[in-house]
Amino acid sequence: MRPSLFRLFACFLRLGLTAFGGPAMVPYIRAMAVERERWLSEGSFRLGMSVAQIIPGATAMQMAAYVGLRSRGGAGALVAYAGFGLPAFLLMVALSAAYFSASQVLWVSSLFAGLQVVVVALILSAAIDFARAYLDSLAAKLLACAAGIWLALHGNPILALVAVCAVSLLVFRDEAGGAPPDVEPVPGRPLLSAAVFLVCLLAFVAVLHAWDPRLFSLGVLMIRVDCFAFGGGYVSVPLMLHEVVEVAGWLTSGQFMDGIALGQVTPGPIVMTGSFVGYALDGLAGAAVATVCVFTPSLIFLCAATPFADRLVASPLARRALKGSLVTLVGLMAGVAARFGLAVAWDLPGVVLALLALLALRLRVDILWVVMGGALAGFVFLR
Repeated sequence: MRPSLFRLFACFLRLGLTAFGGPAMVPYIRAMAVERERWLSEGSFRLGMSVAQIIPGATAMQMAAYVGLRSRGGAGALVAYAGFGLPAFLLMVALSAAYFSASQVLWVSSLFAGLQVVVVALILSAAIDFARAYLDSLAAKLLACAAGIWLALHGNPILALVAVCAVSLLVFRDEAGGAPPDVEPVPGRPLLSAAVFLVCLLAFVAVLHAWDPRLFSLGVLMIRVDCFAFGGGYVSVPLMLHEVVEVAGWLTSGQFMDGIALGQVTPGPIVMTGSFVGYALDGLAGAAVATVCVFTPSLIFLCAATPFADRLVASPLARRALKGSLVTLVGLMAGVAARFGLAVAWDLPGVVLALLALLALRLRVDILWVVMGGALAGFVFLR
């Protein structure tokens, strides 16, 4: 049964209120869309997962849009996407406002000193997980090391991503495409929806260019980050770090780490850190511009790719390029962990806290509890 647009929005808004852990929300989306509501078949949902892995963007957000697209076409994709991300955006704006108004207060700075230490452990733990999953050959390890060294030398991570993906087409010849399942057709005209969303995004950017050059620069930067975030939301971290801290100079490394920490205590993907960056630049308007621009390209890619999903899933070239992006991610995440580690003012309590946080993450303690525990420990011990 096809849901109403209001029901789609309401269901994903409810999921978005508890969407901690990014990709960990995908099973909950499946349980709602496939098992409980029966909006999609199991085969259709699996095909969506395969597409989400190949195109750039945050996986959980893409799967929300995919369910909406399969259920009610382009309008469904938009309302599901918006409903799922809205709670994280509102909470991030509130926390960003509190952060920038009270960051000089001693107890607040102590709290965020603990959070910065935890962020180093968080990024390092993610790098370890990705390394175990994707560095399955000497070639993969060498390419990951090259990407990490490139980032450590302040190289552009987008160039590393493009270069490694190009090399991967030649190196990872054992990557084969999968057989697509039989699924129902997509309602409406998803390619037309993609075109409409693209025109709206371009018009939005054009208005920004005429209205405020800084917001225009912010919007273009966030679009660039999302267009190259292959492999999930974590890819946005090194891309955003390079663009925001090194190229634009809008935030320090420490402030950017604080934004990531806030992103971990709010529901939604880690790329919601873009809202924090936007708020730092121009308050609520900046947060809104950054959020629209860092999520819209993924929605466009999803709508454009879904009609060709069976061919994408079956394409060995697409699989090789995906493998290259994931290998690059390992190196970039390791490089980010090193860069963040250099930005922290280490002392003995900080080192102990980082090791305990890393241990907790390796033992699969929920990220939310690790982050909140780090904030509390920073308040008590890092004053």
